[in-house]
Formats: sequence, C-alpha cells, structure tokens
Amino acid sequence: MEITEKQLGIMVAEGHLFVSGGPGSGKTTISILKAAKCAECELLPGQKILFLSFARATVSRIIETIEYEQKIPLEQKKRIDVETYHSFFWRILKTHGYLIGLPRRLHILTPPNEAVALSVIRNNYSSKSKLSKPDGARKQKEESSELNRLAIHEGRICFDLFAKYAGDILHRSKRIRKLVATMYPVIILDEFQDTNAEQWRVVQALGESSRLIALADPEQRIYDWIGADPERPNHFKKSFLPTEIDLCTENHRSIGTDIAAFGNDILKGKYRDKPYKGLEIICYLPNESQAFTALVTTTYNSRKRLIGNGKRNWSLAILVPTKRMTRLVSDHFRTPPASMKPISHNAIIEMEAVILAAEMVSFLMQPDTDGRHFGYFIELLINYFYGKGGDNPAKSDLKEAENIQKAYKEWIVRQAEKKAIRQSSILVNLINCYSSTRMLNLTGDPDKDWRAVRQVMETGACQRLKEVANEVRNLRLLERGTQLRQELSEDWRENGFYANALTIIRRAFVKEHFSTNSKPETGVVIMNMHKAKGKQFDEVIIFEGWPKVSRGKIMANSDRIVRRNLIENINDQTIYNFRVSVTRGKRQTTILTPKNDPCVLLYNRK
Repeated sequence: MEITEKQLGIMVAEGHLFVSGGPGSGKTTISILKAAKCAECELLPGQKILFLSFARATVSRIIETIEYEQKIPLEQKKRIDVETYHSFFWRILKTHGYLIGLPRRLHILTPPNEAVALSVIRNNYSSKSKLSKPDGARKQKEESSELNRLAIHEGRICFDLFAKYAGDILHRSKRIRKLVATMYPVIILDEFQDTNAEQWRVVQALGESSRLIALADPEQRIYDWIGADPERPNHFKKSFLPTEIDLCTENHRSIGTDIAAFGNDILKGKYRDKPYKGLEIICYLPNESQAFTALVTTTYNSRKRLIGNGKRNWSLAILVPTKRMTRLVSDHFRTPPASMKPISHNAIIEMEAVILAAEMVSFLMQPDTDGRHFGYFIELLINYFYGKGGDNPAKSDLKEAENIQKAYKEWIVRQAEKKAIRQSSILVNLINCYSSTRMLNLTGDPDKDWRAVRQVMETGACQRLKEVANEVRNLRLLERGTQLRQELSEDWRENGFYANALTIIRRAFVKEHFSTNSKPETGVVIMNMHKAKGKQFDEVIIFEGWPKVSRGKIMANSDRIVRRNLIENINDQTIYNFRVSVTRGKRQTTILTPKNDPCVLLYNRK
C-alpha cells in the first residue's frame, strides 16, 4: 500500500490518536505499520503493542497482514500482540478476578450453556417479538441476576460480563492499571465505534496509563442493539484529547471500482444516474424456484469469473439478511433447483445448536462406565432443545425439552415398578437409536467414529436425533490435522476407548472462541450480513427474500434487508448494515432483489 499524506500523519503523530475512515480506507493497515514503528522506537525490553478487535476473523486478517507485510521486520512482528477484546478481558479476569469477589477458579459460560442456564426464566415469558416493555425489563433483570449469581457463586462467567468485571478490576486497582501499561504502553482499539458502555469503561481505565490509538467508522456502527453508542467517538475525543486524522476519502480495498462510492451513496440516500463500476443489481422473479435459480446462476458466473482471473484462494461471499436464509441458501446450494450442479460452500451459521449437538455425538462415543450413561445422554438432549435457540428460544423447543424430561421421569418410575415402557412414549424410538450407537465397534479414528455415530442417528427412527445429526454436519473442528482430532486420538491411545470425548469437545469450543489461527474464508461462503463486518472478499452477492402475494396483495414479506421492505422501517442500523455488506467486495458486488418489490434502500430517499 502506498502511504498517503494523511497516513503519513498517523505515522508521525504522538500521544493518543483517533483515526476515522470508511470501509477499505486503510485504517487497519496503517495502524499495523504504526505499531511496527512504535515497536522499533518506543518499547523497552519485554514490552509489546496490543491490538484489540472484536471478531476472530478480523484478528486473523490482522495477523495475516502482519505476517506478510514485508516492511515489518521479524523482531517487530513478535512485539505486536493481536487478540479479541473478549480474550484480553478474560486474561485480566483469570489473573485478578478474586480481587472483586469472584472465585479463584473461573470457567467460561459459553453462549449455548448460557442459553440452557437461562431457559427456565425465558420459558416464563413470551418470545422477544411479543414482549411488552415492562415484561422485557423484568426478564432482563432476572437474567442479569442469574448470570451474576452464576459468576459469583459458581465461577461460571458469560461473555457479556467479561467487560464489566474487567472494568471493575481496572478501576479499583491503580497497580493493575500500571501493570497492564508496563506490558502494553501502546494499545490499538479496532472498530472502536462498536464498543458498549462496559467496554468503554475498560478503555477509560486503560487510557490513564497506556497510549491509545482508536480506529473507527461511525457509519459502520451496526451494534446499537447491544449497546454501541453513536456518541462513543466524541466520548474518546473529550476524555483523551487525541490527534484526529480522517481517512474518509481514501479507498484501498476496491480500487478501480465504484463500490465505495455506492456505499457512501447508501448513506446519503441518493444515487447517481451513471452506473457504478463493480456493482450490479439483478431483479429475480419472486418465487422460490426462480429466486434460488437466479442466485445459483449468479454464483456460477461469479465463481467462473474469479477462477478465470487466475486468482489463488479467491473468495465469494453470499450475504443474506437472516439466520433462516443462511440455512435455506446452504440447502439449495447442496441440492440446487432444475437439476443444476451443487455448489461447494461453507455456511457460517449460529453455533448454539451445533455445539450442543456436537456434545451429544461426542458423548455417544464414550462407553457406559457407571451405568448412568443414558441418563446423562437424556440431560444433553434436554439441554439441546433448551439452548439451541440461543437468547431467543422458540416456545416449541422449550416445550420439547419439558416433554423429554417428563417422558424420562415417567420411564424411570415404570422401571422401578418393573413395568415396560409405554409404546406411545416419545422415548421408544430414541432408546432404539441410542442402543444402536452402543453396538458400534469404534476404531480409534475420531473422524470415522464421529461419522459412524452420526450416521446411526441420521438413519434411525428418532426425529429428534435426526435433527441433532443434521446440525453436526455444520461442524468443521474435526478436519484433518486439527488439535481436536489429535486430542481425541490421544484419548483413545491412552485408554483404549474415548474416556473424555465430551470434555475434549467442550474444551475445544472454548479454545476455538479465542483462537487466532483461523484463516480468512476462501471459496464460496454463506453468512448473515451482520457476520460480514470486518471481513473482505473478492466478490460479494447480497441476496434477500421475496414477498408472498395473494390476489395482488402482499401477505408476508420476511427475510428482507429492511423489515417487511417498508420505507418507514428504514433506520440507521439497516442503512449501516447494508453499506457494510456492499463494501465487503473488492472486485464486484451483486445485489439480488425481487422484481415486484425491490429493496427500498435502492431507491432515492432524499
């Protein structure tokens, strides 16, 4: 990257620094070069630069940039630590949490297990969309109280409390603030505009002794719903009086295209008549077959174009507005309409159901050593239905968990009375499938054994276990050479069977959350638009749903970029989210929208 005059200003600036700029403006890359310069000129022996970002994918991209940036000598690279905010906060908690009353031994309450822990509370309330404000406030208070209880009394801490407790530690102890500053005299804060109140409180404490460099684009702020504040940049400026440098007119991502210009025009709500180079809008006929046919053929064309350009490790993102659409697109890529060829892809989905399903498969690989194996298996299945919906569980799933629990208790009673299980019990098919897994001859090859267990669940008569088996198809942790695979193999070698498969899989998911080893996505990737933040791809296809029409009237309009595709539902969040998605593309962005009701964000609004 050729360093511009403004970027040169960043390189020579001293003291606290606030750098703003749009997508692809070079904020991250120039901050890495700045970190390297600080590492060379300002650090004492043992000191490092700390670079914090929100998403692991962003952290991985930053690490890759550092690794392959030829201008940075090896010794300087070693003195730049890159990690997520969560990971940094957790390090503080593990070391110093006892100072604020937390147990000495702490454990992470992962999102799936958090959902299980809060399921009883959530079952007492309506779904999020139907909650009144008073009920919503009561529910939030009860959940907060339970999460604090789990942290203080059991040492199980959910991710949302990391910043709160880290802030408490830093604000109460000047000595610890000094220790952090001694290790990290310079701290770079990526995506600063998305910090919530508790994270900002940590930043305030860090800034007392460390030099801060905040990178932000206020118009990429898409997390207001979890506490991001539009005033956060002003909070930083008022608190630290930084040097301010604006890179908003620069674009290093999609050079030679008008993608960034179109992204800026989304903010303005007014588009030019002249076509935007690198941007295409395709209107499809609004029915499932033709919608997905249009998506599949557009994907074929993009993939062919990328392969034809001779680029190695090319990437094509399919961005959709909802979680449901992520799965629908993935299903249609596996079995496209009109006998078209399947599209090899990776779908980035919500992981709660996948993780809880993986716990069940791993546990079925373990032998019954104490006669309680089936009871624990039932507990895992109940947890699956309690936790699969994350923080917005479906009432049907909560009811399913209760039904399984009720049926199991009934069966226990009938066993004590020496009675056979009721043939109408929901456990009959489940027990038969479970028994089939017990008869498997496992080999010690984790991949083969995992697939064998999953296949029994897929082909059995229990629909609940079929669903579980389908979820774990989305798991990629068992790929050859992964640490998880190695640990399972070692478990088998040491014991002659999988004695600790469940513990190993649980530990692997915690490690995966903090891992910075993942590589940027390549090939065709499907994900929710929110998940694309901080990433970049050679090409992007944005695909939204279509209205259901009866007698000329729209009866339903789900899976849209703007809720129900109504002008009155346009807000800052939808505008920012659309702009972020559009500007992920480096070479081309294609927008697929229904012909009879195109996305309202594509019209001039001003």
